[in-house]
Amino acid sequence: QVQLVESGGGLVQPGGSLRLSCAASGRRLVIYTMGWYRQAPGKQRDLVATITRSGTTNYAGSVKGRFTISRDNTKNTVSLQMDSLKPDDTAVYYCNANLYDGTHYWGQGTQVSVSS
Repeated sequence: QVQLVESGGGLVQPGGSLRLSCAASGRRLVIYTMGWYRQAPGKQRDLVATITRSGTTNYAGSVKGRFTISRDNTKNTVSLQMDSLKPDDTAVYYCNANLYDGTHYWGQGTQVSVSS
């Protein structure tokens, strides 16, 4: 069993920054990809950014150049630095972890609200 615990959400004004963090715990945990997804009210959950164990990143077009994903394999953590935030970034952000055996896990979600 893998548990993902997110932190760092909140309310920020347009143009501001937030940093999300996610810590994974579990026995003999070796994670292939970690990432962030988001879901706005009435919409589907969409990819924000992912990062492989070797550090290869992938970003949604809408956040490229504004968000930066990073991870620490020794601590099984992944972070998302979000800069130049826009109201359209408002959503619940979910941490995701995919193991090498194909199983995947989700965090409980953290709210990010961008509003003046």
